[in-house]
Amino acid sequence: MKRGGLMHAVSAAQMRRLEQRAIEDFGIPSLLLMENAALAVVQEIKEHLAAVGKDVSQGKAVVLAGKGNNGGDGLAVARHLSLLGMDVSIFLFARPEEFKGEAALNLRLAQGTEGKCFVVEGEKQRRIARLALGQADVVVDAIYGTGFRGALPSVVEEYVAEVNGSAAWVVAVDIPSGVEADSGRVYRTAVRAKTTVTFGLPKLGHFLGDGPEYSGRVVVDPISIPSRYLVDEGLTTFVLTAQAMRALLPVRRLQGHKGTHGRGVLVGGSRGLSGAVVLAGRAALRCGAGLVQIVAPAGIASNVDSVLTEATVWPAPGEASLEAGAWPLIKERSQDAQALALGPGLGQSPELLEVLAEALRTLPLPIVLDADALNLVAKDPGMLALRRGRGSLVLTPHPGEMSRLCQCSVPEVQANRLELAVSKAMEWEAVVVLKGAVTIVAAPDGRAFLNPTGNPGLGTGGTGDVLTGALLSFLAQGVPPVEAACLAVYLHGRAADILAKDFGWSGFTATEVADALPKARRILETMAAAGQC
Repeated sequence: MKRGGLMHAVSAAQMRRLEQRAIEDFGIPSLLLMENAALAVVQEIKEHLAAVGKDVSQGKAVVLAGKGNNGGDGLAVARHLSLLGMDVSIFLFARPEEFKGEAALNLRLAQGTEGKCFVVEGEKQRRIARLALGQADVVVDAIYGTGFRGALPSVVEEYVAEVNGSAAWVVAVDIPSGVEADSGRVYRTAVRAKTTVTFGLPKLGHFLGDGPEYSGRVVVDPISIPSRYLVDEGLTTFVLTAQAMRALLPVRRLQGHKGTHGRGVLVGGSRGLSGAVVLAGRAALRCGAGLVQIVAPAGIASNVDSVLTEATVWPAPGEASLEAGAWPLIKERSQDAQALALGPGLGQSPELLEVLAEALRTLPLPIVLDADALNLVAKDPGMLALRRGRGSLVLTPHPGEMSRLCQCSVPEVQANRLELAVSKAMEWEAVVVLKGAVTIVAAPDGRAFLNPTGNPGLGTGGTGDVLTGALLSFLAQGVPPVEAACLAVYLHGRAADILAKDFGWSGFTATEVADALPKARRILETMAAAGQC
């Protein structure tokens, strides 16, 4: 995948190195970076207040500042807000003499404005803070930055609880206090931000672990660091963006027809689970595949055919589920196809292991394994080696399926999502799509892509089958495997985001997600590149 339009996601240490290089090579004063960071936060605050019909000069803000550089950013924000006429209350989580360098300078400058400044010491300040938070329009979280690790001190936790219980709009500076920048881990509690303004590049913790829940909307501001200083050939983790995904969309030609728009073969379905293969087929068609061929057990083929009339349905040996005798038909249908997906509603009959083995061993077209195909492979993970050197392979596990494939617990998967996805993609020489709150696409060469689209509404039966169908469709249309996985994941999440505007985060179905895919694609085709994740 070309890097144009993609955005790196970095660890705290990687961001520090990039900033230091910009400071040393380009000569950017660190104080200027802090000032630009503050202005970026102020701009978000102004836009938020304008959106709710309030002028900055009429608003009230609470700024929580620690003694480090993150606190220095927050104090610069407080100064600018005060100069704009806002009623600002600052709460310091260290004594003034503990502030050093640029943070100390910004404290002195903030104290020179009309804003009120309190040092957090006891119950008196707690009562003042509670009153201020009750009246605040905006809260700026600048207690801890990307260097924070572990659990918040108890006194900070008390204030964080007050912030999280307030009705104010909360903006976090760089990363919410209490969220670890590299893992997204939250030990007990953290600030729940509506928006996080991060600087230079997004941090891994915005997308991993508990990070997405606490970060809210993530806005990235370069704070005047030239883009060439934000590129490092050693960085291998990226965030998917609209600009990058738009460039991957298959182009339809005027002379095109169903034969040139991609042929995909979908193998699955069993008694009681015919809906899975129907949903996958529906999504494949909705994403533009010219022809979708479904191989399903003879016992349910007529049901599938009656529901999904646009696909061709081929009855294979088997009443309740496919039998080993289905392989010749799968092989035949795959001859003129560009991609094959196995798994939705497939069932876990042991005799299907040989069918999977034959497909991995003999078929040169890209293969997607999902759902029950993954559960079957988990019984003999060594069979993935059959695919090496024979064609592309994409695996799409959810955390439970990944735990079975890796023979570890689900909590272990969730605690090491990025590392595990990348290591297994390299080990299996396959593209691994690890589904979750932020789905990760890991490539065999060690790259990883974090998807910012989607919402909890996808946590309902059948949405994984929709993703499989979308992926099959883009593979069939000639999009390379890594890119096809990224595009399918991004549009799948975007379709859910479209539905969430009408329904919120619950109540929409997998069928509706599939039907929203064309709209998601159309929006992607026409939207301008945005500076947010």
